[in-house]
Amino acid sequence: MTRAAAAEPHVVAAGPVSTGGLSRHPYYAVGAVLLGSLVANVDSRVFSLGLADLRGGLSLSFDQGAWLATASTASQIFMAPAVAWLATVFGLRRVLGVPALIYAAISLLIPFVRDYQLLLVLHIAHGLLLGAFVPATLLIIFRNLPMQWWLPAIAIYAIRVGFTLNAGVSIAGFYVEHLGWQWIYWQDVVVAPLLALLVYLGTPADPINRELLRGADWGGMLLFGSSVAMIYTGLDQGNRLDWLGSGTIVALLGGGTLLLIGFFINEALVKRPWAHAEILLSRNIGLALLAILLFSLTSLSNTALVPNFLVTIAQLKPVQTGPLFMWCAVAPMIVLLPLSIHLVRRYDPKLTMIIGFAAFAAAALLGTRVTSAWTVSDFVPVVLLQSVGVSLTLLAIIIVTLSNSDPTRATAFAAYIQMMRLGCAEIGIALMTTWLRVREQTHSNLLGQHVASGDADVVGTLTKLKGVFAGYGDSLAQARSVGTLAGLVQRQANTLAYIDGFWLTFWFALAGLVCVALIGRAPPGPFTPKRG
Repeated sequence: MTRAAAAEPHVVAAGPVSTGGLSRHPYYAVGAVLLGSLVANVDSRVFSLGLADLRGGLSLSFDQGAWLATASTASQIFMAPAVAWLATVFGLRRVLGVPALIYAAISLLIPFVRDYQLLLVLHIAHGLLLGAFVPATLLIIFRNLPMQWWLPAIAIYAIRVGFTLNAGVSIAGFYVEHLGWQWIYWQDVVVAPLLALLVYLGTPADPINRELLRGADWGGMLLFGSSVAMIYTGLDQGNRLDWLGSGTIVALLGGGTLLLIGFFINEALVKRPWAHAEILLSRNIGLALLAILLFSLTSLSNTALVPNFLVTIAQLKPVQTGPLFMWCAVAPMIVLLPLSIHLVRRYDPKLTMIIGFAAFAAAALLGTRVTSAWTVSDFVPVVLLQSVGVSLTLLAIIIVTLSNSDPTRATAFAAYIQMMRLGCAEIGIALMTTWLRVREQTHSNLLGQHVASGDADVVGTLTKLKGVFAGYGDSLAQARSVGTLAGLVQRQANTLAYIDGFWLTFWFALAGLVCVALIGRAPPGPFTPKRG
């Protein structure tokens, strides 16, 4: 195995950590893990978008639905960092094959369950199994594909993030409007067995690596998984429970931080540490991880601001906004895929990252011009630029990370890259949700100061509105007029908050450009640009 293959975040180094012989059908194996990573992203996105309909279908309160979503993702985060090590020890067939079938069975059962405690348990199990699907993807690519196919396969792996986030709007809308909310789960009854079949056909029957099993750092894995899951839960529920004003959030964030400190102490003391922190001390690795965080933050303009604006302000359903993201985000990503591969193959990946972050910055600047009258067609240039950003940035970041990774610490690095993959997205969502809430409250207060009782403009507006509602009677017309005016003020406050959100993503994009400028040249390897 070459240096770059072993260095990949999800790849296990050669030698004593080998997972066994190669498959006779490598393309089945690659198809399996690419399908698995796609399933993981689609399921998470569709679940998030369809949560309101799920609450109605499962008779859940808002709080119950929120905890259900948190439990599902927190269990993914608990599981994902250890998957590369588990695949090394037990083999990919055991880690991916049978779990895919169990995942299909749980997906089939969930829509029939009405007991909340059982629902919570099933969603935790659902998340644990889902957390196994993504981390092994690049391991399989490097072990089973010729080197010339590595970059295209990684590009497909990278593009699935933007693809699922944007296509998920149409998928969720189609399920809810035409098939029923149950298909948010039942899609996996069809797809997961196919995944299991591909795993069985494409991966060898590896023996258990008993040497690694005897020296397992179970304490380190449990500490790390538990700590990041607790911190995630605190971040996910923080905005809803008023952050440090809630004892639950303080306990989750404080307890998770203490466990994380305990993890680092454990890794410094044990004989065979699972994920020693010294692998993060490389300048380029640290900057690459920071670039992942900044990509997650600036791409919120695509994954959160535009779709949420169309729902909150424009009052549109996912089925109505889905075509925008399919034709202006997903389709350009497919078209741009060969270009992104060419740029990374022929030029320094930093150039591709610069173009991607610049596209995000331009999209954010266009977004700052949004008004409450904007609808689907107004967002076309914004979404097109965001598509360019997603298509070019993430692939280049992955290549930079691979090119600078230590081949002797592959499974250790896998733990940290999984924490970044899942954690950065949650940090971004928690930050943006809180930012929008605080800015909406600020703008509501400022606008409200100009809507004073007895003001001539206010009285004139209320008089016109009262005439519109005159058919309901004087008292009801007055109440409806006041309510409508309050709604207009809130709508403008929300619009101003979204403008502030776009400004925030603009500054994140600029920070991304600075980060790229600080990354040094990677050592020569399979991903070194080939000119000519």
